[in-house]
Amino acid sequence: MARVGCSLDMNMRQPNILLTGTPGVGKTTLGKELAQRTGLTYVNIGELAQEGDLYDGYDQEYQCPILDEDRVVDELDEKMTHGGVIVDYHGCDLFPERWFHIVFVLRTDNTQLYTRLESRGYTGKKLQDNVQCEIFQTIYEEAIEAYKEELVHQLPSNTPEDLESNLEQIVQWTKQWIKDHN
Repeated sequence: MARVGCSLDMNMRQPNILLTGTPGVGKTTLGKELAQRTGLTYVNIGELAQEGDLYDGYDQEYQCPILDEDRVVDELDEKMTHGGVIVDYHGCDLFPERWFHIVFVLRTDNTQLYTRLESRGYTGKKLQDNVQCEIFQTIYEEAIEAYKEELVHQLPSNTPEDLESNLEQIVQWTKQWIKDHN
């Protein structure tokens, strides 16, 4: 999906990172802690949309607002061109490929995911569809189609140890990127 807008600043001093995966896999926990450890700016697309009322209706079946993807991209475009942004969202094909230097797809065991989503109040079709999304690797496949395959990495997100390991890996990657590009 090609979008017009600013191109990335070639003098960018920090990378842009996309954290994606099925709802409930731990993107927000990872993203917020990653921002603390790296100094990058954390953007949760759900919160951004809510703050800016970036919606295009309401989905009665899933009981949630429908994201206005074009307005979200417009809202973020300038910030992304300067770098240093961690984006957290359960989808990824709405964002221009040029925005990201790396994409991490978080994966969680289905039983654990079911429990996490239930505790968030997910029921019925919404709960089943999100667990099936994880089973069928929908977000990972979406990421592979939307971005260069070498930019897309899967990370397990089941335990506190996974969280710490993922943080260490991404912090190390970020430090190396900054060293290589400055």
